[in-house]
Amino acid sequence: MAGNGVFAEIFDVEVYKYYSDGEWKKSSSGKSVAIINPTTRKTQYKVQACTQEEVNKVMDTAKTAQKTWAKTPLWKRAELLHKAAAILKEHKASIAECLVKEIAKPAKDAVTEVVRSGDLVSYCAEEGVRILGEGKFLVSDSFPGNERTKYCLTSKIPLGVVLAIPPFNYPVNLAVSKIAPALIAGNSLVLKPPTQGAVSALHMVHCFHLAGFPKGLISCVTGKGSEIGDFLTMHPGVNCISFTGGDTGIAISKKAGMIPLQMELGGKDACIVLEDADLDLVAANIIKGGFSYSGQRCTAVKVVLAMESVADALVEKVKARVAKLIVGPPENDSDITPVVSESSANFIEGLVMDAKQKGATFCQEYKREGNLIWPLLLDNVRPDMRIAWEEPFGPVLPVIRINSVEEGIHHCNASNFGLQGCVFTKDVNKAILISDAMETGTVQINSAPARGPDHFPFQGIKDSGIGSQGITNSINMMTKVKTTVINLPTPSYTMG
Repeated sequence: MAGNGVFAEIFDVEVYKYYSDGEWKKSSSGKSVAIINPTTRKTQYKVQACTQEEVNKVMDTAKTAQKTWAKTPLWKRAELLHKAAAILKEHKASIAECLVKEIAKPAKDAVTEVVRSGDLVSYCAEEGVRILGEGKFLVSDSFPGNERTKYCLTSKIPLGVVLAIPPFNYPVNLAVSKIAPALIAGNSLVLKPPTQGAVSALHMVHCFHLAGFPKGLISCVTGKGSEIGDFLTMHPGVNCISFTGGDTGIAISKKAGMIPLQMELGGKDACIVLEDADLDLVAANIIKGGFSYSGQRCTAVKVVLAMESVADALVEKVKARVAKLIVGPPENDSDITPVVSESSANFIEGLVMDAKQKGATFCQEYKREGNLIWPLLLDNVRPDMRIAWEEPFGPVLPVIRINSVEEGIHHCNASNFGLQGCVFTKDVNKAILISDAMETGTVQINSAPARGPDHFPFQGIKDSGIGSQGITNSINMMTKVKTTVINLPTPSYTMG
């Protein structure tokens, strides 16, 4: 159970502790931050409201611990990561319980997130040993005008202290996707979890604690973004920021100094449906892509761009599948569960009301109870409606009818987002041409957008982000190249 058994030390009466210097601590502020259960809309948990001084101490210990960790053999780093992964999987039920209560993630999906996270950590350990265990050897005479008098040795070295900020929707998986690459690369890690999802993240961090990582190497600070958010992201002790979330990331990127940034900031993923598409396949993927976890995914299908000739048939097929979706609490493994907060529900409702006022066709009756919004398909959406461009992060999906492929590509590329998109057609040549024309980080052909498998590159362009994720790319991003040049007094050539 959450907060009990091996997790008892992370909890103090009513408030979960924060993690610093290998210990679970109470904040000197004496204050806490409430975490509201999206289903009951009542306080479920409380976490420490850390102070700026406590952040300073965390940064100092992280810097010190990193110097020792960088001297730890790769195999030893990997061994500890494998151990953490096993502990994480062992306690999947306790962590999943937190995910259900904090972010209303369906119970089955919550368990899946934890298991997937363990697999990610293990894969990262193996990949890190491979790619960090080799460097490059260059000789000078490969460049015109030079004799072979210089041997250049390159290797990848850690950046220092990595600040990881995951989002509410995957507070465990998108935390370990930052933690594991940072650690295998020889960095220390400071985690600032989202408020909704913080307790899940604290349980996950305790699994790393139980694995036996050195004190100070991993820290987890909780608190109000208004008090420690900017202080963290602008802290001189931070050498790299990996952030997943919304447009807060744009503000971070403007304030951060000359440090590497890895950011994924959401999307308006378009689904382009051509006339020759398998409409049953499309409908199934629209349901999976648009409505799983109530549409609260950066890679959710967020607008369907369907050729007019197939739009009627497609809408009917999607409507029939929407009618079968189970709406209810996450404990019941419902397909559609409450969205994360009342403010999110209000935002989604605003988009729906705007579409209604401007004449969109409602394929279902709009229904809301508290934070629970029933799945809604909106047909005949036009570009003057907010839902055509804004990211709802909820179970509401617009359909825009198009008369040409070019019209679909134009709408996709007119968005300020560019995370992912998908194309449905039986003509692979058309699919490749459309994929090349779409201004997105990834295009899925005949499948809904998706982040993963976790070793695949994952990136956005425009307002969707900076840099690329995926295990290999994250390891490389959290290192820098170090070069050593050996200068010879005379040219030397291997004769063979």
